[in-house]
Amino acid sequence: MLILVLAAGAILVGAAPSQAKITGAIITTEGGTLNVRSGPATDQKTVGTLANRANPEVFCKVRGEEIDGHVRTSSTWLRIGKDRWISEAYVTWSPSQPVPWCSAASKAATEARVTTAGGELNVRSAASSGASRQGGHPNGAIVGVECQVWGQQVDGTAGKTGVWYKIGDKRYVSAAYIKWTAGVPWLPWCGQNPPTVPRGGNQGFIDTHAPAAQASDRATGVPASVTLAQAILETGWGRGALAREDHNLFGMKCFGSPGKHAIGCRDYATFECSPTGGCFDMNATFRAYADVADSYRDHGELLANWSRYATAMQHADDPKRFAKEIHKAGYATDPKYAEKLIGIMDDHDLYRFD
Repeated sequence: MLILVLAAGAILVGAAPSQAKITGAIITTEGGTLNVRSGPATDQKTVGTLANRANPEVFCKVRGEEIDGHVRTSSTWLRIGKDRWISEAYVTWSPSQPVPWCSAASKAATEARVTTAGGELNVRSAASSGASRQGGHPNGAIVGVECQVWGQQVDGTAGKTGVWYKIGDKRYVSAAYIKWTAGVPWLPWCGQNPPTVPRGGNQGFIDTHAPAAQASDRATGVPASVTLAQAILETGWGRGALAREDHNLFGMKCFGSPGKHAIGCRDYATFECSPTGGCFDMNATFRAYADVADSYRDHGELLANWSRYATAMQHADDPKRFAKEIHKAGYATDPKYAEKLIGIMDDHDLYRFD
């Protein structure tokens, strides 16, 4: 099992190509100023402010921390310059207009272009080529993508993938026939909770995650104390990009399918940058979850049902012995892994959650 500790950090922003700026954004606060952040979350550095009624030019958007603002509650953040982001929760549009996604690599505005062998791309009512046809788009057409879902794997002109893009109500197209004009964006999964941002220090993490660990304990028998300690150790108290973006707390990988608890599979390729979790060097496909509770449940079922951890499950009423047994069975390569888990459980009295 991979121990995944990805520290959150600044977002890599390269030299963006020339692109059209979007006007019409009006900063709308209760009269005060709006903070401009170096990334799309409030734990990112404040790099400036904008006055109420200011009109910044907008380049593109990403999904970031959900903000309850003066205009709306939104997880959309707008890029207004290099390392400069504002929450759309404080933006009124006049006139209203679509904003393109930002490329994950360059942060330039990027659009989804239909790429077929020349024919029309079918729009389906669900993420499957067997779902009813809802029209089509010609080769070269630009389509507006709302979010992505996992569905039937398709081998198309743009690649082989199980990802489908939602482009409207009950309207989906396979990503296997879509190329992005300036690079693939970091798209949200449909129905996925916004990225999590650690709050309240170590105790805040424990208070937030304990209910999910306890629910998994009740369902699978895996001690909540051990699960919490693993989540703390493997994510650096929730600061890892995989935990923040896709609510994957245990480095659970995809092996062709997200399984029954995850909602999709995302490639974390060599030196990728997530909107809120910084940049990291990795080459694997990991499960994406709708929320942290699903991550805990998936992890619990892995330990409870995999034969290699059968001995550990016989000691589920003894968290310290359980930690030693899963380590002995091959969970993690760190020779001090069990020792570290027990130290975390002791330091924070996690046994009270069992």
